Amino acid sequence: MSAALPQLAGEVLLTDGGIETTLIFVDGFDLPCFASFPLLEREDGRAALRRWFEAHLDVAQRHGTGFLIEAPTWRANVGWGQELGYSDAGIDEANRRAVAFVRELADERRGDVRPLVLGAQIGPLGDAYDPSTIAPADAFAERHGRQARVLAGTGVDLVSALTIPSVEEGVGIVRAVAEAGVPVALSFTVETDGRLPTGQALGEALDQVEDETGGAAVYYMANCAHPTHIAPALAGAGPWERVLGFRANASTKSHEELDDADELDDGDPHDLAASFLQLRDRLGHLTVLGGCCGTDHRHLDSIAGAWLAPS
Repeated sequence: MSAALPQLAGEVLLTDGGIETTLIFVDGFDLPCFASFPLLEREDGRAALRRWFEAHLDVAQRHGTGFLIEAPTWRANVGWGQELGYSDAGIDEANRRAVAFVRELADERRGDVRPLVLGAQIGPLGDAYDPSTIAPADAFAERHGRQARVLAGTGVDLVSALTIPSVEEGVGIVRAVAEAGVPVALSFTVETDGRLPTGQALGEALDQVEDETGGAAVYYMANCAHPTHIAPALAGAGPWERVLGFRANASTKSHEELDDADELDDGDPHDLAASFLQLRDRLGHLTVLGGCCGTDHRHLDSIAGAWLAPS
């Protein structure tokens, strides 16, 4: 399944930044439950999402890299769908609509951005920063299974599980997506000390997922953390050679501080890019580079320029 993923062969792919924070703080949209996929049901929302992805694709074109374009389905599971007033069938259709939207954009840009990988996102069932949604891995697999099967049916190249707060949920998602027949990349979030919100060390969590899934994830990532937050984790043991991606926050603030903020902290794109370079000793093999909260195409441009510059 994963043979066609160029990031596994060492080719650098850029991906987008913090879509939800930009939509809220810059574009002025109200996003209940922090969900962006409902915007695809309204003309102004579709236009904003198109502008978002096109700006990031332009960065990839300028730097001559590939791009991983992912459907904004991070909140599009049955649980969050119910919170937003969707039926189970309605949330299934929302996932299909989101993939169709980014597929159309990808088809338009395949001539000038190569390679272009089509993906979709799965997010946590609860708050990404709060591991209080506790369940065994098999229960998480069952609860994520419906979205995994729907996304598999759209023909995406990859499913990325982003901002996952616990190893049990990570194991469950990997099992569900692998069973659905799609390559899956798993991305944990970490606090300022390099540990998951559960308190588990990142390297230990990755080792546990490897053991409990038989290495079923095609690669691992981290996201929704500043590079200085992941750095403490890299001082310890872990399967770091299997970590191929990082989507960074613009801010050095903790998750709690960001949750309480009423203004966007977009940091400094050049400082963020410089922080990326501090990861080279352990993660010099990264091939998926992007942003998370507070970032946009400006940050991606700086990250790409720094990472791709001759050393």
